Amino acid sequence: MNMMMRSGWMSMIATMALLIGTGMLAQSIPYENTGSKHAAWLLHAAAVGAVIAPLTLLGGPLMLKASLYTAGIVGGLSAVAASAPSDKFLMMAGPLAIGLGVVVAASIGSAFVAPTTALGAGMYSISMYGGLLLFSGMMLYNTQQVVRVAETYPLSAERGRGYDPINQMIGLYMNIINIFVRVAMLLAGGGNRRR
Repeated sequence: MNMMMRSGWMSMIATMALLIGTGMLAQSIPYENTGSKHAAWLLHAAAVGAVIAPLTLLGGPLMLKASLYTAGIVGGLSAVAASAPSDKFLMMAGPLAIGLGVVVAASIGSAFVAPTTALGAGMYSISMYGGLLLFSGMMLYNTQQVVRVAETYPLSAERGRGYDPINQMIGLYMNIINIFVRVAMLLAGGGNRRR
């Protein structure tokens, strides 16, 4: 937790390398090798937990509220995507990729611009609110993608791609984590304003 709380560039680069490396390891192991696959998934989940552990400093009641809000958002979006009559949300890949680029650029840019300026506040808003909207859209997309792959499993297996539930769920897992982090940060930033 000490490494995650340091605000230097090296700790940020190290955490990004850790998350990307454990995610790639978990996805590279074939599902037939279940012991190694589950161990790599556990390592990735532990790395994600270590990265978001400093959020616990926000306090228990706020984290509980953020967890409940996240559960409501994720549950509602998953129900909508899973019960949608068409594959409408699978057509959102292009706009979601563009939105991800905008949110990443705003997040990186906010590290170089003072948050008290209009540009800095705008970048923060794009990063937080735009990120919440983006990862909600990705939740719809990934949920419908998981349903589509599970429904067409024998056909996808004939094309050389076996069904790997862990690889299918990594995207959903990271979407849920990103939604939770943004909800917690928004609640922490605006929780003291009562009108």
